[in-house]
Amino acid sequence: MRCSLAAMSNVERHSLAWLNDAGWQAVLASTRQHEVALSQWQRHDWPVVVRRAEPDAAADEICLGLPLPPERDGAKLRLALRVRSEHVARTSDALELKSAQPFSGPWQERLTSLCNEAAALNLRVFGSLAMQALTGLQYVSPTSDIDVLFHPANRQTLEEGVALLSRHITLLPLDGEIVFPGGAAVSWKEWEMAIKTPAKVMVKELHTVRLADTASMLATLEAQ
Repeated sequence: MRCSLAAMSNVERHSLAWLNDAGWQAVLASTRQHEVALSQWQRHDWPVVVRRAEPDAAADEICLGLPLPPERDGAKLRLALRVRSEHVARTSDALELKSAQPFSGPWQERLTSLCNEAAALNLRVFGSLAMQALTGLQYVSPTSDIDVLFHPANRQTLEEGVALLSRHITLLPLDGEIVFPGGAAVSWKEWEMAIKTPAKVMVKELHTVRLADTASMLATLEAQ
């Protein structure tokens, strides 16, 4: 099974992608490094993560990242991959936060409380907690953040979501992004500060990084 180029155009940063056998063969043929890790991912059919497209990527290429578990000294290595859309078997949105709860360790009770309060927001998670939940490998450490994503449907849910995360950050190491229509993402912490003290925010999209004022971002919600 292969993903069409049209289907791949709908993915966002942090989406999950599963490669087919031809995709893994292409990846392994393109590098002589990290063959053990790459073969492990292929064997277990674990997903890789959609990242921002590189400037020279072809129209039918997708840029992916494979974050490896931290080394004993805490060093983190993220493998940068590029494959053609035909090498992707399927994709999905980032992992739902509630699906990562069993792997949350010392955060279990507090994360359950957040999930219960955020039921209507459909919070998703990326980063260390997501990778540990997806693979069962040890990613989470005492210094890890919980990187969440939420897609507000309107201004009200945007305000409710930011307020909710702000309340829970006193109990959990929360980080992450608000994802506006079209996949335009802004750090929720940066957004919170920009609303209080008007300033432009950094917007990350699949193909670009740009600055925008909060009014223009709010307008994308109002247009829905």
